[in-house]
Amino acid sequence: MNTHLPKSAATNQTWSQRFETALHPAIARFNASIGFDIELIEYDLTGSIAHAQMLAHTGIITQEEAQQLVSGLEQIRQEYRNGQFTPGIEAEDVHFAVERRLTEIVGDAGKKLHTARSRNDQVGTDIRLYLRHRIQEIQAQIEQMQTVLLDLAEQNIETLIPGYTHLQRAQPLSLAHHLLAYFEMLQRDKERLGDVYKRVNISPLGSGALAGTTFPIDRHYTAKLLEFDGVYANSLDGVSDRDFAIEFLAAASIIMVHLSRLSEEVILWASEEFSFVKLKDSCATGSSIMPQKKNPDVPELVRGKTGRVCGHLQALLVLMKGLPLAYNKDLQEDKEALFDAVRTVRASLEAMTILFAEGLEFRTPRLAQAVAEDFSNATDVADYLATKGVPFREAYNLVGKVVKTCIATGKLLKDLTLAEWQELHPAFDTDIYQAIAPHQVVAARNSYGGTGFEQVRKALATAREKMQQS
Repeated sequence: MNTHLPKSAATNQTWSQRFETALHPAIARFNASIGFDIELIEYDLTGSIAHAQMLAHTGIITQEEAQQLVSGLEQIRQEYRNGQFTPGIEAEDVHFAVERRLTEIVGDAGKKLHTARSRNDQVGTDIRLYLRHRIQEIQAQIEQMQTVLLDLAEQNIETLIPGYTHLQRAQPLSLAHHLLAYFEMLQRDKERLGDVYKRVNISPLGSGALAGTTFPIDRHYTAKLLEFDGVYANSLDGVSDRDFAIEFLAAASIIMVHLSRLSEEVILWASEEFSFVKLKDSCATGSSIMPQKKNPDVPELVRGKTGRVCGHLQALLVLMKGLPLAYNKDLQEDKEALFDAVRTVRASLEAMTILFAEGLEFRTPRLAQAVAEDFSNATDVADYLATKGVPFREAYNLVGKVVKTCIATGKLLKDLTLAEWQELHPAFDTDIYQAIAPHQVVAARNSYGGTGFEQVRKALATAREKMQQS
């Protein structure tokens, strides 16, 4: 049984009349990318306009024909923006949809647009135009998140928070210092995207299907029109390279990992066990059965969505690992991964920025209580003895013993009498109580990059300068 469409349907195909029948309807649906690559339409139109102008510049078509093409392409742009141009599956992909509509508008001149161009270098150009725009948008969102963190840090330089290693109380910190750690992560994310941008911003246009073209094109002319920094030196590489997409997904994954780490901390801080932050109603939800609950949905969703973006990176790496040169249809699968990663990163940055700007409140009395109810000042006792001439390792062992004794008797270090301190070692004096007070413990860590208040103020000033320079 012949399950192909009638022969007349073959006129809708983008390929040559070598084929006698059209695709099976199911295969046509399976093959089509118009359902998702329509997202590239604005970039496809921009790239096509530059290509038309280059064709006229090199004399391949006339200036009049180029003007017709540009006018028609701009008309399609307006039709799309107004919701009047909505190609369906019969178009197969965004490139053919635009070309077909262009021919309807300007007639036979529209058929000349594809001269000296393949869909292979066309889609490569579109993706790069799309991605460099999205990179700039994501960098702007990162800066918004950084600004919120800086403002919050400025308000909490001398607010203390327990610091952890192995999720065990370690040493008290300035809350501002803690927040600035995420500022630095985001700064690297922004810079990393800038590095990716350099390799995104290279034009493959003019590479043709894989081997270049016989027409006297000027690839540098189109690259300049499209504001690319340069052109691919090898046509095979130009149409098959997706390194830039892999790099972007790696950078996107790292952004999400950073947001996920911050999310995990918020989730812990908002729990009854920690109670370091209070979630405001605008950024939390409740339970359908337990009326007392307030759930940290924003950080939980960000933590969950991180897996999606990391998965897209893995998918594209696996996609590319077995592809011979040059273009292969497998590469159609790169777009949905990129589009979803971009949407997910942008939505997550927006949500986390709102959460920290207006969705949570640090419970400073609880934080003050937390840093005063543990042994996170034990290292400072050892440091105290070391300043009195006691070798640090000896001091370390002495303090370990006293902590063990305190735990057994239900005391904290601050509860020991001076006699008990001096029984441990005669070097102890009344100044030990000041040395182990949480505020002093934090203030004393004044080494470069440390949590001491003086260093935190300097770090804030440096961070502000970075923001002004970006």
